[in-house]
Amino acid sequence: MSENKYTVLLTNDILAEEAQRLQQHANVIVAPQTDPDTLRRLVVDADALIVRAKLPDDIFDHQTRLKGVVRHGVGLDMIPMESASANKIPVANIPGCNTSSVVEYCIAAMLLVRRQVDIQRIDSSGSDWHSRRALGDQMGELGGLTLGIVGVGAIGGALAKVAAALGMKVIGLSRRRESLPEGVEYADKKALFSQADIVVLSCPLNADTIGLADTAAFNSMKTSAIIINVSRGPVINTTALIDALREGRIAAAVLDVHDVQPVKPGMYPAEQKNLYLTPHIAGMTTASMKRMSQGSVDEVLRLLQGHRFTNLVNPEIYE
Repeated sequence: MSENKYTVLLTNDILAEEAQRLQQHANVIVAPQTDPDTLRRLVVDADALIVRAKLPDDIFDHQTRLKGVVRHGVGLDMIPMESASANKIPVANIPGCNTSSVVEYCIAAMLLVRRQVDIQRIDSSGSDWHSRRALGDQMGELGGLTLGIVGVGAIGGALAKVAAALGMKVIGLSRRRESLPEGVEYADKKALFSQADIVVLSCPLNADTIGLADTAAFNSMKTSAIIINVSRGPVINTTALIDALREGRIAAAVLDVHDVQPVKPGMYPAEQKNLYLTPHIAGMTTASMKRMSQGSVDEVLRLLQGHRFTNLVNPEIYE
């Protein structure tokens, strides 16, 4: 039995080497399940919490000695932030940890739809050489297209640079118009959806962005347009999207995030060939997982040593 005086609760496993580093300073408990009752029970004895799963809204009503919470990633929608601040519990995240991973996913998604390498693969005998090669002149390039980015923050800004390097024109919708990076032209919602050949949603989920991609947005898009969602599922009105795909009002959609996760049977039509689904992995690579786990452990150790988080997201608790 460890004699460490601190206990750190993990909602899910983190990188093994970082978990071992943390174990040198604290008792580490990994929740066997992430259901609300299990998390409520385990948080009672936790001094710190590393979050990779949705927390119940009342989680902080059950803690007795929690010194802080670290999001193993960037997005804070898994954490009831109002409750954390009301209980004077500091929360940190790991900004920039998955920017490169998500940007690369977005580019891969664009190429998946535009180049369709998957359907042009040939078998080792070469028997389908001519039929597959005949598809080549039907494929599209990215250069010369207009990319519309909704949410031009760290990820959106980095994506804009890569897209520009590929010869794309970039337009963006952001709450802070003056903060748009060089080379990104501002567009309001109507203009962005109507002008873009590819729309990428990389905005946070909040009251202003729920259902942002709705029927009106899809009606204004080009029939050749693609939409990619790496933000959160509810940013898209899923029913409106499926209707637009079925009716050919847009060409394709690539969704890495969903209204309910994991995806349940019947959430999406099985026959929708222009709908590409992935299991919320845009930000997950070997490198990004290392950055997230390392950053999370760094923050927890800083907290347990009596210091404030470096990447504190609710500084008002100290006012």
